[in-house]
Amino acid sequence: MNPGREKYELCVLIPCYNNVAGLRKSLKSIIYDKGKYLIVITDDGSKDEIKREQLFQNNEGLPIHIIRLATNKGITIALNSALEWITENITCDYIARLDCGDVCDPQRFYKQIEFLRVNPDIYLLGSWCYFEDVEKKIRYKHRAPEHHNEILKALYFRNVFIHPTIIAKSEVVKEVGLYPEEYPFAEDYAWFWKIANKFNTCIIPMYLVVSEINRTGISRSNRLKQLQSRMAVLKKFGYKFALRKLGILKIRLLMLIPYPFILFVKRVISF
Repeated sequence: MNPGREKYELCVLIPCYNNVAGLRKSLKSIIYDKGKYLIVITDDGSKDEIKREQLFQNNEGLPIHIIRLATNKGITIALNSALEWITENITCDYIARLDCGDVCDPQRFYKQIEFLRVNPDIYLLGSWCYFEDVEKKIRYKHRAPEHHNEILKALYFRNVFIHPTIIAKSEVVKEVGLYPEEYPFAEDYAWFWKIANKFNTCIIPMYLVVSEINRTGISRSNRLKQLQSRMAVLKKFGYKFALRKLGILKIRLLMLIPYPFILFVKRVISF
């Protein structure tokens, strides 16, 4: 406990780059007990600086702190800037994530925090989610293994933790550090591996987030670089030889398959 620091139960990290409309949409969906949470927004060098008054049309009481980066630095530095600010300025028990345009179930944070209280050995918790393309009126389900041993095996083949669904104990930042910067477009995958190799993890089998499919998103526009980074992550953190080789083989195959076809397959198998 740090005397003089503000104390929160929950901090929600949201990076934002030129997407105030999506940010407002996400903010409206965040519900938790007044005085117990803080929303930390990193304005990653947006063309027009994000102002508090832009966000408070229907959210007058939301507790928000905005970190402004003078130029666009990318999501890894945006997230690490928020984690560094939290570490240096406040005290909190849990750190959660959300992306602009994503929507939380009204009970999301109540359910996740209650689960972590009841299961103190869990340090990283995700959930199932829906992926949604509003323009094309497409929605499909993302399911993932629930238990730690299953999660560790599945991580060799896919990122089972959807970033906007996760919540972690704040201690993980002290123990494993910030998001690694050497894996562009796969910083979350590397961070989850670092946590899962040290702590127990879990995924709640509930659909607690609707994640927006962004046609101009970073992952889609830099898919090849992301897959190359995922391969490097497996080589660094995947300790089981056979599973690591199979995971790398899958990534090599994904490099050859057009992304629209992968989205089509995901929609089909989610039903």
